[in-house]
Amino acid sequence: MNLINKEVTHMRFGKGSVVKHDDSIIEIHFATENKKFVFPDAFGKHLKLHDKTASHSLEKVIQEKEIEREKIEQEKEEEKKLQRKEQQLRLEHAKLMRNHKLHPESQMVFWCDTEEMSRTFTEWKVFTGLIKGGNNKGKPNKPTRIFKNSVCLLTARDSGMPEKDRRIIGVYMVNEDFIGKFCEDGYIPAHSEYRLQLTEQESDKMPFWKYYINEKSPQKITWNTGKYRYFDNVWMAQILLDIVALKSDIQERELTQKFFNHFCKMNQIGKEELPEPNGALMRI
Repeated sequence: MNLINKEVTHMRFGKGSVVKHDDSIIEIHFATENKKFVFPDAFGKHLKLHDKTASHSLEKVIQEKEIEREKIEQEKEEEKKLQRKEQQLRLEHAKLMRNHKLHPESQMVFWCDTEEMSRTFTEWKVFTGLIKGGNNKGKPNKPTRIFKNSVCLLTARDSGMPEKDRRIIGVYMVNEDFIGKFCEDGYIPAHSEYRLQLTEQESDKMPFWKYYINEKSPQKITWNTGKYRYFDNVWMAQILLDIVALKSDIQERELTQKFFNHFCKMNQIGKEELPEPNGALMRI
């Protein structure tokens, strides 16, 4: 829209004519001087355009600007709402972090198949699986006991081998900001530092059932159903301590020792008071 030379009237400066304008500024020559105004905001407030045809076109521009302004304001308000919601979640998160009480069985062991083993050690996260019945059928399981003091233990057994041959293949602390109660997608991410993948030789020396026992059936070595189990914090400390002993490389041993120390601190476990492993394999 071209407004050059169009006549206008300003409530204070009187009559003038447009000498220049763009999408944001309009310059008008009055009797004694030129003045610049915000375009098109000044029209309807301070300026009146004499040309009726141009005035009609200008009204459309003003309406479009108003619609655009309302859209921007709405987006800002939505952003504020989102920020308030995120702030509330952060406050709840901080409160849980402060008030969290340690559960004696807040570790999680997973049964990994061949496909999961490859993906887990690439992405460093595990999936809790889907709920199979009830009102929440099809939704991911929420690992409600898992907190920043928790470890995910990864286990596997070769096809055709008995359950007693299940071995430990890897282990990681969960991400330090993870709270299972808030987990909606069922994925448990690993800590950026405390994560270990065992070699095949190391894994062969780490039978899972050396540490784990089903308290309801202590003489049985059966997994039954499901992809994961919660298990005892002390058992996890025993496992980490034995992995430290496996490491011959100095750097790997130091990292594993650091992992073990951090775990014991997070779970308030006295390292010098750990009992010897007494899982189902030790009772046969």
